[in-house]
Amino acid sequence: MALRFMGTTSDDGDCPTLYDIEGTDEILVQGERETDPEHLTQLRDVKESETFVRVPRSLLTRYAPRGDAPELQPFASISHLFRDFKHSAWRLETRRGYASDRNSPKWRRFLAGEDIARDPDNAWRENVRAQTAQGKRFERVRLVDEPPTQGQQFLLTSAPGNVTAGEDIRNLTRTKAQELRLPEHDFWLFDSKLVARFAFDDEDVTLGVYVTEDPAEVLAACQARDAAWHHAVRTEEFALRVRSTM
Repeated sequence: MALRFMGTTSDDGDCPTLYDIEGTDEILVQGERETDPEHLTQLRDVKESETFVRVPRSLLTRYAPRGDAPELQPFASISHLFRDFKHSAWRLETRRGYASDRNSPKWRRFLAGEDIARDPDNAWRENVRAQTAQGKRFERVRLVDEPPTQGQQFLLTSAPGNVTAGEDIRNLTRTKAQELRLPEHDFWLFDSKLVARFAFDDEDVTLGVYVTEDPAEVLAACQARDAAWHHAVRTEEFALRVRSTM
């Protein structure tokens, strides 16, 4: 079963940390092992397979789930949020490729070496123009491997069309993202109060989203956004850096 990084109260990348065990109602706790003999003798009903770790109360207060886990729902169920949000829609993209990209006509044109940077507006870009004209913000940070995967090169190549429509798309190396301990899952964050976390299969197909306003989930998403945005590089500049190394 996959682990999903939830959060940590460490500033230096060491313990303690919480992980969600996806597909279960359990969390995995990483921390310093308890070795105090006096404490160990006071533990109850200990099995041979069990161990014990110390974590600060603030870690559980900040990140541990507080309610029922959200159910997986179709991505289409949140389409209205891209029109109805009040201030900001922010996306973290972490994958090395997306099936939706590879299955699009634009992908075949990209492989053929055609210019896909300035395509005519589609429904997505038309909505971006409409919302940003009202002062709202569409923003993304995309993680990029070194060297970029084919899927990441496709996104770098096609990004100018979305940027022209009004999106602010920035890029961050995966190495830097790992240093920052960013989540390893994709999500949209709407108005700093609602998170839509993606689920994918092994072929990069979107299975749906988990939608929540749980304070711990929202806080973790906001912290990831702030850290990523501070270090991310605008698409045009990042693309130049990539081309200069290839």
